[in-house]
Amino acid sequence: MRLLLFLCFITFGAHAQTVDIKSPDTVVQTIFTTYYAKKFEGKKTTSGERYRSAKFTAAHRSLPFGTIIKVKNLHSGKIVEVRVNDRGPFNRKFSLDISQGAAKALGIYRLGYARVEISYVLK
Repeated sequence: MRLLLFLCFITFGAHAQTVDIKSPDTVVQTIFTTYYAKKFEGKKTTSGERYRSAKFTAAHRSLPFGTIIKVKNLHSGKIVEVRVNDRGPFNRKFSLDISQGAAKALGIYRLGYARVEISYVLK
């Protein structure tokens, strides 16, 4: 597990001080993700919401519903935030299913799947 370092710049007059803040609750992982097929549009997710391809949502096997995940395409550097509202994927190769809208924003829609870096805060 890697810890993210956030730099805060505190300015006192003409002097600047750098403060490192470590967030032990932040998890960063490199995984493979895929996206929902068109046939799921309008169907209920495990949380009871209806799947909408334009919304930035995701399915994860164990994270609590409502968890916000930052997903970064390692090839292009594009980043999106998705909210967990479903369970899955059930293929061992993939750890996350994202909506088609999120896949398009990441630039992985035509590829079908991609290696990404995810980060989220444990609650």
